[in-house]
Formats: sequence, structure tokens, C-alpha cells
Amino acid sequence: QVQLVESGGGLVQAGGSLRLSCAASGRTFSSYAMGWFRQAPGKEREFVAAISWSGSSTEYADSVKGRFTISRDNAKNTVYLQMNSLKPEDTAVYYCNGDHDGATDPADFGSWGQGTQVTVSS
Repeated sequence: QVQLVESGGGLVQAGGSLRLSCAASGRTFSSYAMGWFRQAPGKEREFVAAISWSGSSTEYADSVKGRFTISRDNAKNTVYLQMNSLKPEDTAVYYCNGDHDGATDPADFGSWGQGTQVTVSS
């Protein structure tokens, strides 16, 4: 079982940038595909970005493509989300999660960390 702690959120103006981090504990992190998800107030949790266990393959939601970049450092058991050109509609609590299969549907995960709040002002 991998335990996850997200950090790096905050308040930023539209057009600004933030870098989120997800620190994982457990020996199996490097074998997990990892993903970032987000949940805005009153909305369901949604997929944002995913990265394969090796980092060689990535996938993005259309809404963030070209603005967000997911990366990972298996030596540090950490996955990152670089967010540029932020928009007010990016405001949400951001979560990371992962498994061996590279799931991108939030419903496939039974537990979540506390997340990190990102607020983008207009």
C-alpha cells in the first residue's frame, strides 16, 4: 500500500504558475503509474494527468493539455505537476493517486490523501 501526501497548492493570479508535489511512501511507488486528479466545489473528482511507472509515457485531460506537465522522480518517490497559465476554472483540490494498471477514472481508487488546494483568482 502506497501512502500519498500532496503539497504545493496555494493562491495564484490567473496566468500564474504552481508546482504540486506528491510524496509517496512504500516500496512499490516506482512500479506504479501515477496520476493527478482534481475536485472543484460542487463537482465530481476528475482526471487531470497521468504518467507511466518509468515516466516515458504521459496523458493529459484536454482542459490542461499544453499548460500542465506531469513528471516523476522515482529516486525521491515523488510525482510532480507543473501548472502554467493557470485559469480560474483550475481552482480545485488536487489529489494524486496511482496503481499498477494506470487507472485514470477516479472511481477506480478506494482511498485518497488530503489533497492540496489550488485557488486561481481572476
